[in-house]
Amino acid sequence: AEPAGGGAGHPAPAAPRGLRCQGLPRMPAMRVLVSGSAGRVGRAIYVALAAARLAGSAVKVGTVIGFPLGYAAASAKFKEAEVALYDGADELDMVMNISAFKSGNYAAVQAEICDLTELCHMQEATLKVIIETALLNDEEITKAAQLCAEAEADFVKTSTGFSTRGASFEDVRLLRKVLPDTVRIKASGSIRSRAAALAMVEAGADRIGSSNSLALITEEDEPTAA
Repeated sequence: AEPAGGGAGHPAPAAPRGLRCQGLPRMPAMRVLVSGSAGRVGRAIYVALAAARLAGSAVKVGTVIGFPLGYAAASAKFKEAEVALYDGADELDMVMNISAFKSGNYAAVQAEICDLTELCHMQEATLKVIIETALLNDEEITKAAQLCAEAEADFVKTSTGFSTRGASFEDVRLLRKVLPDTVRIKASGSIRSRAAALAMVEAGADRIGSSNSLALITEEDEPTAA
């Protein structure tokens, strides 16, 4: 058996200064997303470390695939997903191949999503597809959502956080309108307050992605008028 940490015989790396899991096991229904980009939560190579630290808690470990631009070869994304699942990821946030999508190569886009959906579901893991709504018009958002639904992805996610903007209420409303109830929505990007998060939920989001998650949970509600 391969040692956990790299999926290819490499030992798990030491904890980076930015990876902090303390306090998370006490939070209800939390997920910690181990990002593939420096400066965020950490790097995907720390999935095994996060999984080990959160073992026995209700907190799920997720990581990103093809992040943040999505144009890696489908075979590379598949291998990246295999390693992440081997290392203990419960959820994968895959960036849709936006270049292929914009070129009208919908068959390739859908095939990639189908392959990763099947891989995740074989491992009882969740697949979220990031479609980067900031780069799409309403017609394109609708088409991308349809491809994800037909591929049986678990979630459509709005944003990577690396584009021109994050989620908008309009994006979420449109996604909820065109997606079947079996496909959930994750609103992500620029959601920094509880009020903004609740507004996204009202628009139809099932889950919120925020680098300010702990503050959203602990933030006190604004007092209502007497």
